[in-house]
Amino acid sequence: MDMKLEVVVLPVGDVDRAKAFYEGLGFRLDADFVISDDFRVVQLTPPGSEASIIFGTGVTEAEPGSMQGLQLVVFDIEAARADLVSRGAPVSDFFHDAGGIFYHAPGGEQRLPGLEPSRADYGSWAAFNDPDGNGWVLQEIKNRAPGR
Repeated sequence: MDMKLEVVVLPVGDVDRAKAFYEGLGFRLDADFVISDDFRVVQLTPPGSEASIIFGTGVTEAEPGSMQGLQLVVFDIEAARADLVSRGAPVSDFFHDAGGIFYHAPGGEQRLPGLEPSRADYGSWAAFNDPDGNGWVLQEIKNRAPGR
């Protein structure tokens, strides 16, 4: 049975600010439903993605900025970073993991500066936060592992 991740709920403090930020990054606005003063749902989809993000008023009780490790996979991390920076995203410099496995959560003890030296798939990263502090990472993948 196939199961596909469809939506990730983001906790934000200012719905209009978050909407403007993500639209500015090129995310497609799919919906903005204002049901009442206490309930609003905004859905946006990253370019090329089948999964979307949702935020709004009355959507989640999670603290704004508490979502971390949201991952955007890109074919060319240098081009993706340049595009996001040109759109106003505060994207970090490139980094890779000392063990070559995963980028390690914030703290960065295992993060080494620069692109993965051989440019191996799954190895190069950059990161940014939205205005509320929700954390995103870019990961470069040109050729997926078999079965992925």
